[in-house]
Amino acid sequence: MDNLTIRKAEGSRIHGVDYGNLSFGKYFADHMFIVDHENGAWGAPRIEPYGAMAIEPANCTLHYAQTIFEGMKAYRSAKGGINLFRPYMNAQRFNNSAVRICIPTIDEELFVEGIRQLVKLDEQWIPTERGHSLYIRPFCFGSGNFLGVHASSTYRFMVITSPVASYYAEGLNPVRIKVDEEHVRAVRGGLGQSKAGANYAASLYAGMQAKKEGFAQVLFLDGVTRSFVDEIGAMNIMFVINDELLTPPLSQGSILPGITRDSVLFLAREWGMKVAERQISIDEIAQAYRDGTLQEAFGTGTAAVISPVGEFVYKGEAMQINGGAIGPIAQKFYDTITGIQYGEAEDTHGWIDHLDI
Repeated sequence: MDNLTIRKAEGSRIHGVDYGNLSFGKYFADHMFIVDHENGAWGAPRIEPYGAMAIEPANCTLHYAQTIFEGMKAYRSAKGGINLFRPYMNAQRFNNSAVRICIPTIDEELFVEGIRQLVKLDEQWIPTERGHSLYIRPFCFGSGNFLGVHASSTYRFMVITSPVASYYAEGLNPVRIKVDEEHVRAVRGGLGQSKAGANYAASLYAGMQAKKEGFAQVLFLDGVTRSFVDEIGAMNIMFVINDELLTPPLSQGSILPGITRDSVLFLAREWGMKVAERQISIDEIAQAYRDGTLQEAFGTGTAAVISPVGEFVYKGEAMQINGGAIGPIAQKFYDTITGIQYGEAEDTHGWIDHLDI
């Protein structure tokens, strides 16, 4: 990236980080990657010290939510250096989201190379503890200042990073999930297939109410019939019924094409598992629980990788899965994917983008 300019921070903020109590998204590394879009083109990329930005009260994104984001991680490899996991899939999904929200697409190589340069610059921020990582947040928003419902003519693309532990406080321990029959995350034709900020705002209220009731998250149902499984909080959902791996299809129109989801499905087929991407009714799940064929359920996503479900509560019925413990299939997916991410297992699929330091 010949035209990249770098302005380094005068001192590091890392000394204030409690690496023994990271939680998720609490601390932010020293630098940020920025590219502005003006006059119909993306400008020269730059890296600057992390800090506040001046935004006018009339900034269009504050009013009309024209913003998208991605989520990915950098890992310290057991073989030395840094590993990124399938970053070009993030770039592709980012551009798919951009098209849906009327944001100009960005060159995939610029997206990935910008992240590489930022991560290498802030390499000291990557945690050393197994299970921890440097979370990477690329995002873009309309930077125009106006009131009026139309797309902005100017945009800012940015990447910030954050050292993180597990997304859920429970870690890999199974979580309790409420099946939400009232609130809707997304509908076919809406924003469910995009990583748009508004898509996540729509899920907040239901999740907040569920946590007040002692649940970790909610399982959303489809927005039309309230009968088909959609997603679990901000994660894709998987079930194992009669030794078959089931997940809602992308053709449902409201399912985010998760990169961990894609990796799990690829591995399952490679291992010879029966796999089906199809609509799954919540009544089918309840019946499988009652007849003893619901073996496992787990969420998949970048933040948590695999999040096993220990119990669903639907219409007042508590459905405990696998005795409330993580199942062997979820454990195998977790061990395999994280083994590749941390450089402990051979990457036979070309999923790792390795950075030497």
